[in-house]
Amino acid sequence: MNPITSFLVFACLAVGLASGYLVSPILGSVFFVAAAIIATSLKMANVWQKFVILRMGKLQSVKGAGLFAIIPILDSVVAVIDERIQTTAFNAEQALTKDTVPVNVDAIIFWHVQDAEKAALAITDYREAIDRVAQTSLREMIGASMLAALLSDRKEADVQLKNEIGQKTAPWGISVTSVEIRDVAIPEALQDAMSRQAQAEREKQARVILGSAEAAIAGKFVEAADIYAGHPVALQLRAMNIIYETTKERGATILMPTSMVDSLNPSATTLALALAGKGMPDPDVARRPVVA
Repeated sequence: MNPITSFLVFACLAVGLASGYLVSPILGSVFFVAAAIIATSLKMANVWQKFVILRMGKLQSVKGAGLFAIIPILDSVVAVIDERIQTTAFNAEQALTKDTVPVNVDAIIFWHVQDAEKAALAITDYREAIDRVAQTSLREMIGASMLAALLSDRKEADVQLKNEIGQKTAPWGISVTSVEIRDVAIPEALQDAMSRQAQAEREKQARVILGSAEAAIAGKFVEAADIYAGHPVALQLRAMNIIYETTKERGATILMPTSMVDSLNPSATTLALALAGKGMPDPDVARRPVVA
């Protein structure tokens, strides 16, 4: 009973008691009857509610927000429909995908009653029916999908479920706003296998990138070798720079062969070439003893 009806009934009862006690019992009875009529005939619907009213078994009207009256005994309110958006959680356990992988899927559906008359008269319990239809549609979608598509294309699966459930619930006056898959659980053994596969793919990609880098570095080395072949002095300067960079650290000790030191001494090399051009003997050869 709504507050307005309760207030009017209480007022009639109070007036009836006072009239029966002070004026006449008959007058008090009139107010008692009025209170009973008001209690059974005056109804109030909230803005989100629809009252479905039957008169002698036939649909009389569907009343919306506000106060309205019905005829007692002849009229009856058979359903009060809530037209706000509602949610229903549903799931599918151990459902097989198209590639025969068992999965557990949890989803939620957002829906509302669009036609209160159909929701009240076309089906016994539309809430339970929505739950059953949602579970059936979810299992059908899982059975027609590959596991990879189910894991990667959830938005497409949501849209497919929304369309399928909406087509089945439309005759009941139910409109499906959206469907969202919350979780897709796969067996642990398959999770390990998929993890190893993903790791192998990442390692493969890393090796491909490393090979490409090595090929690029080798090409640069070839170009540098061609440049150094035509410019020996540049090679010596590069070698001296490498030695300098190495000895920048304190306490560093570097051991180099004598041939490498000689190759880094341009003056000695120039002198040797000059002596060879004049036909003079090499100092090392001159100091060697003569064998008789």
